[in-house]
Amino acid sequence: MLLLAALAAPAAAAPRSHPLTAEDRAVVSEAEQYLNGIRTLQSKFIQVGPDGRQLGGTFSLSRPGRMRLEYDPPVKDFVVADGTILTYWDGEMEQQSSTPIGSTLAAFILRPDIRLSGDVTVTNVFRGQGAVEVTLLETKDPGKGTLTLVFEDRPFQLRKWRVVDPQGLTTEVALLNPKAGVQFASDFFYFREPARRRDIFK
Repeated sequence: MLLLAALAAPAAAAPRSHPLTAEDRAVVSEAEQYLNGIRTLQSKFIQVGPDGRQLGGTFSLSRPGRMRLEYDPPVKDFVVADGTILTYWDGEMEQQSSTPIGSTLAAFILRPDIRLSGDVTVTNVFRGQGAVEVTLLETKDPGKGTLTLVFEDRPFQLRKWRVVDPQGLTTEVALLNPKAGVQFASDFFYFREPARRRDIFK
């Protein structure tokens, strides 16, 4: 299952949340400050799907509202958010599907002011060696699934994220050498339908 399917999946049962300690809340505050400081970012990534299959690609972000996730060949699928609509292109079926950004888990990272409270609930904070994990879900629609952000501890920066869909299937994306402050072309985050095979061979 590719990442968009996990991000845009329909609702199901919600996981339990755990009360946050003062130390947890300090981590959440640091995560908020870091994420709000990102304006543009681009990184190669490795995605590991529920079946263990690995895919590489490029993740591009321009906050607020814009995102592009493209897989390396031969996979032709990609996801693009233009500020309002998130569109997924299924390269195998040569079909597109679109949904408002606000109806997906991706809306969290794309909003102008990222706050890990209110309409988003932090269910768990985990500290490991050199890393911290913050797991969250939508407060009003927790069955959409969970999103776990994994940060390198020092310096504090996003290294990967993990999506668990309503069926309990996990997709993890690890960022490789992310670069902030990237300049993108004005139309980089617009959806353009690729040429279809039947059009190419006419």
